[in-house]
Amino acid sequence: MKKTPLAILQHIFGFEQFRGDQKAIIEQICCGGDALVLMPTGGGKSLCYQIPALIRDGVGVVISPLIALMQDQVAGLQQLGVKAACLHSAMLPNNQQQVETALRQDQLDLLYVAPERLLSNRCMKTLQASRLALLAIDEAHCVSQWGHDFRPEYLQLECLQQAFPGIPRIALTATADQPSQTEIIKRLQLQKAKHFISGFDRPNIRYRIMQKKNGRQQLLHFIRQYHLGNAGIIYCNSRKRVDELARWLCQQGLKALPYHAGLSGQLRSDNQAIFLNEESIVMVATIAFGMGIDKPNVRFVAHLDLPRSIESYYQETGRAGRDGLAADAWMLYGLQDVMLQRNRLMASTVDDQIKRIEQTKLDAMLGLCEITSCRRQALLRYFDDSASEHCNNCDNCLEPVTTFDGTEVARKALSCVYRSGQRYGVAHLIDILLGKPTAKVCSVGHQHLSTFAIGQELDQQQWRSVFRQLLAQGLLSTNDEGYGGLKLKPVCRALLRGEVKLQLRLDRWAEVKKSQLHDSIPATDQGLWQALRAQRIRLAREQKVPPYVIFNDATLMEMVHHKPDNLLKLSSLNGVGDKKLTRYGSQFLVIIIAHSKKSENIVNKRKTR
Repeated sequence: MKKTPLAILQHIFGFEQFRGDQKAIIEQICCGGDALVLMPTGGGKSLCYQIPALIRDGVGVVISPLIALMQDQVAGLQQLGVKAACLHSAMLPNNQQQVETALRQDQLDLLYVAPERLLSNRCMKTLQASRLALLAIDEAHCVSQWGHDFRPEYLQLECLQQAFPGIPRIALTATADQPSQTEIIKRLQLQKAKHFISGFDRPNIRYRIMQKKNGRQQLLHFIRQYHLGNAGIIYCNSRKRVDELARWLCQQGLKALPYHAGLSGQLRSDNQAIFLNEESIVMVATIAFGMGIDKPNVRFVAHLDLPRSIESYYQETGRAGRDGLAADAWMLYGLQDVMLQRNRLMASTVDDQIKRIEQTKLDAMLGLCEITSCRRQALLRYFDDSASEHCNNCDNCLEPVTTFDGTEVARKALSCVYRSGQRYGVAHLIDILLGKPTAKVCSVGHQHLSTFAIGQELDQQQWRSVFRQLLAQGLLSTNDEGYGGLKLKPVCRALLRGEVKLQLRLDRWAEVKKSQLHDSIPATDQGLWQALRAQRIRLAREQKVPPYVIFNDATLMEMVHHKPDNLLKLSSLNGVGDKKLTRYGSQFLVIIIAHSKKSENIVNKRKTR
C-alpha cells in the first residue's frame, strides 16, 4: 500500500475523504511543521497525528492526561493493525519493559504516555535514544490556568521543544476560549505553529435547558421516553447526589453506576470499564468522570446541576454523539443552583483575579440558560465562532420562548429586597410578596413592609423564576454574609426609577422532542439494527474490548441503510478499513443478507395474497 495520507485514511481507517482541516493539518505535520488544532469533539482530531505518525519515520508520541483514554485509543488502533502501545503507572513492570524494548527497537507506530510519565528521567532518556516522528499534546487546554480543566503537570511540557529539537509538535483541544489559546501557545512555545481553528459547532447535538421542578422525575421521564437502552452520562455537582441518584435510577429499573473521586480507585476503574464495554449503561458522575471517555455512542449527556462555565458545559456535552449521530444535551437548573454557585465563588479562597474570571464565566453560563434566542448561536459566539442562521436543533428554536413585560414584577421584587434590608433569601422574600404572615416574617416585623402582599398576581414558582432571572441578568447578587441573602446591584437603579423596561421569559415544563436517531431507522429495519448490535457485543466480549472498537454506531447505521450484499460494497462504508473487512466483514454480511431475504419473502407473500 502506498503511504500517502489518503491511502492510509481509506485502507486503514476506512474513510473515503478527509473532513474540514484534517488534510491541511496532516500535511503541516508530515512536512515537519508545528500546529495548534482546535476541533470539536468527534471532528477527527486523532487522525491529525495518527496518520502523520504512520507516514513519518519513527514513533509518534502522544501525551494524554488519563490512562483510560490511552488504553481506549490503543485498543482501537490495534484493531486496525496499527502497532500502538501505552506507558502508564498502572502497568506491571515487565509490561513496561516490553513496551520500552519495542520502542528502542523501532517496532511501534504510536506510543501513548501520561505527562508525568513522559517527564520522568527513565522515559525521557528512552525517547531521546529513539526515533520520534512527532509529539502530540492531546487535551492541550489542560495547560491553561484560566481554563476549566487545568492540570499542573501540563505546565512542564514547555521543555519539549528544547528536549526534542526538530521534532514536529501538534497541540490539540476541543475547548479553548481566546485567553486559553493564548496561554497554550505561550506555555508550549508554539509561537511559530500554524493555527487550525475548525469551529466549535456540533450540529448533531440537540441542546435543551429546562427549569428544574422535580429533577429526578423529569430525568426519569426523559430517559424512559427518549433514551431507554442507550448509553448516557448524568452530571451532578456533589458525590452524595451522585450516589443517591445512581441508587434511585437502579430502583427504577435502569442500569446506572456512580463515579466520583470519593470511590476507591478500583471501583472507579471497574465502573468505567463496564460503561465502556456495555451498551446501555447510564453513568452518574461528578466532573471527575470526563476526558478519559472516548465512547462514541453516548446518546445523551444530562446535567442535573448548573455547570460552572460554558467551557465546562461544552466539554461535558461534547461527550455525546462523538460518532456524528443524533444526541441530546439536556440540562435542568433552578434558582438554588444559581445561589449555590454564587456562594461557592464568594467563599472561595482563590486569588481575586481568578475569582473575577470565574464570576464572568458563571455569568456567561447563566446567560446561556436564560437566553430566549438560539442557544447554539450563543454558544458559538462565546468561542468567537458563529452560526448565520437559527439551528432548529435546540429548545428555543424548536419551541420559541414566550416572553412578557416583567418590568412591574421585577420592580416589586427589587423593592422587596431593598425594604427588607438586603439580607434575606428568596423564600423569605416570596413570603413577603405573597402576604404570608409566617413566624419568620412576623418575628422581624416584615408584615408591616409596604411590599407585604403586593405580589399576589404570581404564585411561588413564578416568583422563584423572577428572582432567578434577576440574578442571571445581574440586577441582584448574593450579599457578603454568605447565607443566601440577596442585595441590589447598582445597575438596577434605572429599572426602579422606571427609566427602562424588562422582558422576562415564561418558564415551561414541556419535555424535549424525540431524538432523531431512532427516527432514522424504519420499523422494518429495527430487527436488523438490533441483530448487528448483538453481533458487535458478541465479538467485543470475545476479544475483551469495547463494542464500538469493533464498529461504531455510525458504521452499523450505514449497514442498515445501504444493506451491502458483498464485501466490496461493505468496504465502501465509512469505518470499514481493510483489516476490519477481513476480520469481521463476512460475519456482518451474513446478518444483513439474511435480513434482506426475510424482508423480500414478506413482501412476496403480501403480493401473492
